[in-house]
Amino acid sequence: MKKQNRRDFFKILGVTGAGLVTPAGSASASDAAVIPNQNELGMLYDATRCVGCKACMAACKRVNGDYGSLAYEPASFDSDALWDAPMDLSGDTRTIIKLGTDGPGKSFVKHSCMHCQKPSCVSVCPVSAMTKDKETGIVDYNKNTCIGCRYCQIACAFNIPKFQWDRALPQIVKCDLCRNTHLKTKGVPACAEICPTGAIQFGRRGALIEEARRRMQEEPGRYVPHIYGEHEVGGTNHLYLAAMPFEKLGLPTLPKDAPAAFSEKIQHTLYKGFIAPVVLYSLLGGLALMNLKKHHDHPASAPDAEDQQNGPHAT
Repeated sequence: MKKQNRRDFFKILGVTGAGLVTPAGSASASDAAVIPNQNELGMLYDATRCVGCKACMAACKRVNGDYGSLAYEPASFDSDALWDAPMDLSGDTRTIIKLGTDGPGKSFVKHSCMHCQKPSCVSVCPVSAMTKDKETGIVDYNKNTCIGCRYCQIACAFNIPKFQWDRALPQIVKCDLCRNTHLKTKGVPACAEICPTGAIQFGRRGALIEEARRRMQEEPGRYVPHIYGEHEVGGTNHLYLAAMPFEKLGLPTLPKDAPAAFSEKIQHTLYKGFIAPVVLYSLLGGLALMNLKKHHDHPASAPDAEDQQNGPHAT
């Protein structure tokens, strides 16, 4: 019988590993397709209707209050103080209105959590501090579970979650559609309720997409012929209409496939039934036994007489 050497062993290891990740039902980019749930809650933001008043920002801060408090106590405002508008999302700001430009054209744009159909922040969180509600689709955060790894920040394609660097007991801050505040008491997020021009519409995702299509059909010259968020990274529940290219508004150009769906497919394939780790450790154990047997069969030769006479330091 032919004796197996180390090279043969690694060939087997490579073929076996390839078989584990490329079976008939293995992961591929096409498997990352997500079928959107049109009944989930979301918002349609129409940039052509926004006047940049930032009432949504003020309402968000007023209703959600101290983001470091689990009680969501209302924020107290000093009427005699001068308040500067924040420049970006932060550990104190869940929603922001910015100004986008395209040559001479200008447009306001609202940035907040996109509440993805397949959120990467939920996928990468090792302790399930980020969760997606199965009924509403709201992507929420649990401060008590979070370990502060900030993987959610890195994974988010929209750069939304923010960390409270200035707090002794920090947490991640992002929009949760006022799940524990205004949505709970009034059935609508504070930003959507306060908007004076109707630029923010709240509802079910399917109905919002129908409304967006109706607006584009009735006024085709007013809008870019695309609903941002309908397909990006598997679809989002925060949808956009605009009169200028979305990249000019600071929204990233993204593929249709959801990275979270693709990565989870690979993980589930590799670790299904815990087969891959068992096989891997078995092969590594086999290699260790081969090395041990080789050591016993071919022990290190003793030094010859000349080596013993010259000694280890002879020159």
